[in-house]
Amino acid sequence: MTHELEAPGEQVVIARKSVWRRLLHNPLSAAAIVYLAIVVLVAVFQSWIAPFPPERVVPTLTNVSPFGSEYFLGGDRAGRDILSRIIAGTRGGVLSGIIMASVALSIGIVFGLIAGYFGKVFDNVANWVFSVLLAAPGIIILLALYTLVDVSMPVAMAVLGVIASPGVFYLVRTLTLNVRNELYVDAARVAGLSNVRIVGRHVLLAIKGPIIILAAFLCGGAISASAGLEFIGLGNPAEPSWGSILNDAFANLFIAPWQLIWPGLALGLTMAALVLLGNGLRDAIEGSFIKPSLRTWRAEVTGLAGAAAVVRTLGVRGASKAQAGSPETSHLLQIEWLQVGYPNGGKLNPVVDDVSLTVDKGEIVGLVGESGSGKTQTVFAAMGLLPDNAVVAAGSVRLDGAELLGLPDDEFAQVRGSRLAYIPQEPMSNLDPAFTVGSQLMEGIRAQSSTSRAEAKRLALAMLARVGIVDPARTFKSYPHEISGGMAQRVLIAGAVMGKPHLLFADEPTTALDVTVQAEVLDLLRDLQREYGMGLLLVTHNLGVVAAVCDRVVVMRLGQVVEQGTVREVFSHPRHEYTKMLLDSVLDHTEARSPLTEEGGPSDD
Repeated sequence: MTHELEAPGEQVVIARKSVWRRLLHNPLSAAAIVYLAIVVLVAVFQSWIAPFPPERVVPTLTNVSPFGSEYFLGGDRAGRDILSRIIAGTRGGVLSGIIMASVALSIGIVFGLIAGYFGKVFDNVANWVFSVLLAAPGIIILLALYTLVDVSMPVAMAVLGVIASPGVFYLVRTLTLNVRNELYVDAARVAGLSNVRIVGRHVLLAIKGPIIILAAFLCGGAISASAGLEFIGLGNPAEPSWGSILNDAFANLFIAPWQLIWPGLALGLTMAALVLLGNGLRDAIEGSFIKPSLRTWRAEVTGLAGAAAVVRTLGVRGASKAQAGSPETSHLLQIEWLQVGYPNGGKLNPVVDDVSLTVDKGEIVGLVGESGSGKTQTVFAAMGLLPDNAVVAAGSVRLDGAELLGLPDDEFAQVRGSRLAYIPQEPMSNLDPAFTVGSQLMEGIRAQSSTSRAEAKRLALAMLARVGIVDPARTFKSYPHEISGGMAQRVLIAGAVMGKPHLLFADEPTTALDVTVQAEVLDLLRDLQREYGMGLLLVTHNLGVVAAVCDRVVVMRLGQVVEQGTVREVFSHPRHEYTKMLLDSVLDHTEARSPLTEEGGPSDD
């Protein structure tokens, strides 16, 4: 019997401070926002704001003191209004910052993400190109351009942006290298997301903080650089600019030294405001200030019974017609003579050596062995998630009769999430901390289908209820750090089975959980496996779990399969000495150990 998914009717609200509110609650950030807003308004409406035309000359107001005449900030050595000229020069400074920062960030972020995420040949070539750019003398190049071509200031800022891009590239590349192997990135791959979407959504947003800070410094540096070029006379003399005003004031230093104050203040305050805003924006985006509403607390205390009733009565959509694919075979998953190794000193160090195993539809197979026996490497090879330096030397991995080894990334992305799913052993590390639980579940749903956001939300809420979360709406709106390890594991299970996969890999799904939650998660996995008719390969160290859940067991040691068979056969009559050792290591239902002596051995009592 199948049931339509119904989203729980009760919506629990968790009030959060927006990024804007967090910025405004920071006095320095608020002051920076106000100042920069004024600068932008002045740049846009300068012709209406300036009290006089910037080139208006009044000889009687030459070097007139500020605050004592119609020129509020005084007059320069030509009798022009300094305030009007500073207002007129604002637009050039703002445009310089935008142009240089945009060019540097665009080049550095794009190439840094690609080099850091994909590596290999592109990484080597990009490193060489940006090293050359980094060694190039930027000021000399700009001076040469002005001499040979007489470029405009916007073009000069664009060139300077190219010269500044290596700093962005190396920052983004380094941050990407640190993030690309995070478990939540692997989880996104397993969910079937494309590399472009993973890089743009999960990797880029995970490293956004340092980039924001660098962008603020680039804008400030660009404004300073343009002022410096104009100070030495390389700008357009017909257009007022902060640099040219500073040049005029410097030439008049011994007559009216106070004229240096105004362009210096404009430059200094603008650059300081950009830095303060960058710091505040980073803190606001990465912060997590939460204020649960009264309704939330009431739901936590009194809503458990109602939520439990929803869990009991809420069904899930039954299995739909089988997806079109390869013809039916005798095994759902068939791994044959798989060999995986890592280069070491010119040789290949094998970690998986001639492994063969099968999983049938509706069957649960336990894969057991000590740490380092090759269990997880076997699973990663089957999912196409091995590290770049791993070498698949031989073998075959077939799902529904279709070969997976050597499958291009775009084709593998269509398999993951819909036909092949994965539950990791560290739930908190496999959820992206930058996104809510609900947004990550919806992303997986929409990556596999053309489902609308509203429908994806409805399905996600219903699946959260199906996996036993008593308050799906609250969990949907929560960030990973706001939920427990057991709830996080249930969220990952919900995400894994959302696409009704044919085969589910579960890698130590109960390792980080207490005993009671372990039992609940195992019962849930078994129920979902039966409900959807999935094949399940359960990687575990716990032989008790194998005995309670699995139909067959495969024993691995040092990268090789040493024994496999039904659970009853292997546990009752183990053939290999290693299997016997594993079974003898189980201490359940054995006599208690005698107390240890001070020397570390058993006492004679």
